[in-house]
Amino acid sequence: MNSERNHDDRVIAEPSEEEGGPPTSGSVTRDAASTPSAPAFHRVLDARLILSVVAAGIMSFSGVVVETAMNVTFPTLMTEFDVETSTVQWLTTSYLLVLAAIVPTSSYLNKRFRTRHVFVAAMAFYIAGIVCGLAATVFPMLLVGRVLEGVGTGIALPLMFNIITEQAPERHIGIMMGIGTLVNAMAPAVGPSLGGWLAETFGWRMIFAALLPVLAVAFVLGVGSIRQSHPVSRTPFDAPGWAVLACSFAALILGVNELGTAGVGVASLGLLAAFAALLACFVARERSCDHPLIALEVFRVPAFDLGLASIACVQFSVLGLSFLLPNYAQLVMGAGETEAGSILLLGCAVGAVMAPLSGQLLDRLGPRRPVLTGTCCMLVALVLLCALSERLETVPAMLVYTLFAFGQSLMIGNAMTTSLLRLGPAVKADGNAVINTLQQLFGAMGTSAVTAVVNAAQAGAADMAVSTMLGTREAYAALTVLSVVPVACWCVAFFRLGVGGRR
Repeated sequence: MNSERNHDDRVIAEPSEEEGGPPTSGSVTRDAASTPSAPAFHRVLDARLILSVVAAGIMSFSGVVVETAMNVTFPTLMTEFDVETSTVQWLTTSYLLVLAAIVPTSSYLNKRFRTRHVFVAAMAFYIAGIVCGLAATVFPMLLVGRVLEGVGTGIALPLMFNIITEQAPERHIGIMMGIGTLVNAMAPAVGPSLGGWLAETFGWRMIFAALLPVLAVAFVLGVGSIRQSHPVSRTPFDAPGWAVLACSFAALILGVNELGTAGVGVASLGLLAAFAALLACFVARERSCDHPLIALEVFRVPAFDLGLASIACVQFSVLGLSFLLPNYAQLVMGAGETEAGSILLLGCAVGAVMAPLSGQLLDRLGPRRPVLTGTCCMLVALVLLCALSERLETVPAMLVYTLFAFGQSLMIGNAMTTSLLRLGPAVKADGNAVINTLQQLFGAMGTSAVTAVVNAAQAGAADMAVSTMLGTREAYAALTVLSVVPVACWCVAFFRLGVGGRR
């Protein structure tokens, strides 16, 4: 099929030899009749595509950075606004609730609205939240700002990956996904160190103020560069299904938070049971709905399911470590906020360099070697943290986390690319929505779970440093066991299902 481009950049559809033909074994696509026929979008790696990804990526990166940076300001906020720990924690909980509710709508937004309009809406919500937080004089105003930021980030995160999977040439999609996943991979490491330094030096409001000029640049870049690569249609929005799914995620996040603060009890178990019941209701509705919020057929692809499980487990560990290492440094090693946050910086820098390089490895070698190398590096790093937890110092902690970040950069982007390539083009946006949603949920659960482990060890302890060390060691052990799952998933995908090989 000859490619064709409209003069106003309303370019449509993207069938390629691999993705646009008949479904292959192990892939899923919706009925062709449901996708309007249109001129093909010409995939090209040019300045406009790179600037589009950069613009959406800046907003996504900012959202995750603020999420983790605000954690180190909680003691200051509690004093300034005269609130308790349980109240200030809602700055994180409310953000995650909104984020988890918005991300699943990305597939619908992708089909219903032009990409540039979605970007502008996300930016409007996010900048409004930043301004609200910067100007906050009372705690509820700061909380409203966090909610608005959650809406903007929830739209922006999947948008970036939709742009990449729809517009990047097949031979360059690995490197572009590597650049894109740099956001989720590195932002949790940047947040604590950046937030600690800004809060100590200029005050917590500077976390918001510093982002405004960056977001203004991203807005200009996005409006000027984002193209339309697919047709839009007036697809009905499954509001009841979305409401049920949002409530199920709310029950899950609140249940996990309750486990982290109060342990196993009636409230936490009741919330988790409500999550399971609501999720079952959502699945039943989507199966019978003419226009489902998310195409559940993506779960019929075993390779996608295995990749999804591995990505979720890695995100659980990433957010868990972003809490454990700075917390250990402050309570056990006696480090300050800036020094504690800096433990993650070298790993952040290595990950930033490796993210595009790992994509190039995928493009040249296929996924098997980089993904398995990455998963094994993360497993070894967690084993080392367990072994060194009683006598860990700043430099060894920094080096071990760098090994973890190196493995993460090799694995996470390539895992997303490989998983999404198993899906047909009509359901790639659905697969992207599922991956991004699970990343947010498991990231939230990772933080809450390791917090619960450390809190349980600290309860009633006479020596806070020793109890924190013991609780951290138990948390490392749990993450080590969990890190076996990605290794197992990809061994099955590569050696049993035949995924991989040179592309």
